[in-house]
Amino acid sequence: MIILASSSPRRQELLKKLCDDFKIEVCNAPEIENLENPTELAIKNATIKAETVAQIFLNDIVIGADTIVVLNGEIFGKPHGERGAFEMLKKLSGKKHEVITGLAICKGSKTYNASEVTEVFFGEMTDGEISEYVATGEPLDKSGSYALQGGAAKFIEKIHGDWSNVVGLPLYRLRILAKSAGINF
Repeated sequence: MIILASSSPRRQELLKKLCDDFKIEVCNAPEIENLENPTELAIKNATIKAETVAQIFLNDIVIGADTIVVLNGEIFGKPHGERGAFEMLKKLSGKKHEVITGLAICKGSKTYNASEVTEVFFGEMTDGEISEYVATGEPLDKSGSYALQGGAAKFIEKIHGDWSNVVGLPLYRLRILAKSAGINF
């Protein structure tokens, strides 16, 4: 059985594009909030999620993922309330940033890791536009305070890289990582 160690409905929808038969097991292990290298941070947190769940489901394949937004070395996780979301979006306005997702697959006693980086270019946003978007509530549970597939789409000028990474689960990278673990989706 394949288990996704995530409560994210976006990750669940994306994983359905690779396989229909999986179950969800939410991991409540505390995440690491700071590491100097953002890619290492995303991989480490994905690994914590996958390995924590794999300790319970020893005979299953467990997938963990962690997505962060990085602007000039500053890591943006999920915002702390509406004010935090507004401040993040204000910083992202008119700038290019990176979305990094760390992946971990636990199979047997082995853990396989990978990451994906996508560049996202935001157009300029007025304070009013940011406030209006934040008021929808959509940004409050998302890294970087926005959803590419949601209301923030109108602010995104362009992306370079995998769009599914920005949504939270880079499908191509996950498929390649799974193959290296002997799993075919």
